[in-house]
Amino acid sequence: MEAYNESLSLDKAFYAEDIDGSIAWARANQNARILTEEEFKEIERGIWSRPEGMGDEFDIHTANERRLGEIIGPAIAGKLHTGRSRNDQIATDLVTIILLTSDRAIASGFVGSFFEIQDHLDSLLKVIVSRAENEIDLLIPGYTHLQRAQPVRWSHWLLNYGSCFARDFRALHYVIEELNYCPLGSGALSGNVFGIDRRAIAQELGFNDLCLNSMDAVSDRDFLLKTMGWGSDFMMHVSRIAQDLCIYSSQEFGFVKLADAYSTGSSLMPQKKVASPSYLVYHQGYTAEPNTSQNPDALELLRGKSGTMHGLHSGFRVALNSLPSCYNKDMQEGTSAILTTIHLLSTSTQILTGVLSTLSTCPAAMARALEPSMLATELADYLVRKGVPFRETHHISGRVVALAEKEGKGMDELSVAQLQGVDERFGDDARGCFDYEAAVERRTAEGGTARGRVMEQVEALKMLLETGKMGD
Repeated sequence: MEAYNESLSLDKAFYAEDIDGSIAWARANQNARILTEEEFKEIERGIWSRPEGMGDEFDIHTANERRLGEIIGPAIAGKLHTGRSRNDQIATDLVTIILLTSDRAIASGFVGSFFEIQDHLDSLLKVIVSRAENEIDLLIPGYTHLQRAQPVRWSHWLLNYGSCFARDFRALHYVIEELNYCPLGSGALSGNVFGIDRRAIAQELGFNDLCLNSMDAVSDRDFLLKTMGWGSDFMMHVSRIAQDLCIYSSQEFGFVKLADAYSTGSSLMPQKKVASPSYLVYHQGYTAEPNTSQNPDALELLRGKSGTMHGLHSGFRVALNSLPSCYNKDMQEGTSAILTTIHLLSTSTQILTGVLSTLSTCPAAMARALEPSMLATELADYLVRKGVPFRETHHISGRVVALAEKEGKGMDELSVAQLQGVDERFGDDARGCFDYEAAVERRTAEGGTARGRVMEQVEALKMLLETGKMGD
């Protein structure tokens, strides 16, 4: 039972946050005349003394208090916890480690905070914006149902995910605001008997406001669910772009090549790209051919991590479901879940940024993937401009596709006479429909793939990164 109940192995990651809370708590008790000024100064001195190894405590709170007693003696150290409960202490530590970055947490292997993740997301969006602006001339097939549909700009595909991550960027700001309420001073459930100034504590710890109700303050773990919920949405977007890039980097597509740092070769199949220098040293004389394939390890790991994130979110939600009011030990499951969440989100954002900033595009392969059948809608739209109802033009365009298949040639190889044999309303200018660049440039409505509209999207994301807003 002792081993099952132990949480120190996890919550030692936020003992700096626990110390910050303890100092703020001691100061509030001094202001309430529970501690003298001398006692407060002695607690503050002792609590920042060099920490040593943990003892046999089950949690970080008793570990910190035990060490304080060793440094300044139990008479004064024993006053630190006056009016405070482990319940409001735990809740405060958990909120704080989400909002702040702790050097000790990083040293323990739990990196990041939501503010740090926000910075990483900023970097990810900047990479997307930069590539979209610089590679705007590249065209690729747009896909529905994984079938070639219509030509789009490569930049438009990038900004597809830029839009997703922009929503995540804005949503993260609101999540942080929702978390910023201080539980400390709520006691075990009913509040504080010594009249401490909770607002002064909240201000010292950097919170925007107080939790409204003391019972809710100690039992609320919505802030963990909101954090994990945001992470689940974000990692869904990460997984989808990773999947696209897995496909686009395959030999069948070949639109992009991943940098060696984010891919590997095969230990068995020599045709797989060799990325490891140590492998090259071991296999003297072997060199990879330029067209060899590679395993998109980074992308596959990102897909897998998204599943882990969904599991953390749903698992902790189930743990909280149907709990009675106030604190229950089930809530301890949130500690492992939130530390894993922050680490996963921080590292995944950095890895995806690395993948996108270092991959190389293959314009020739992109151009080869464009095929005339993707312009069938252009024929239909051509006739619409002549006043033909769209439903009729759709059928006419379908007959042109069928004719091209029957003739064993591309639609762009059909003569004007052959087009007019399908429908006499095709004019001499109908063959202008078979121009990929022109087809893309006709998508001029806001949000479309025409050059001007793509640049509007780029500018909107730039504005978001500069001001936090995408427009008026």
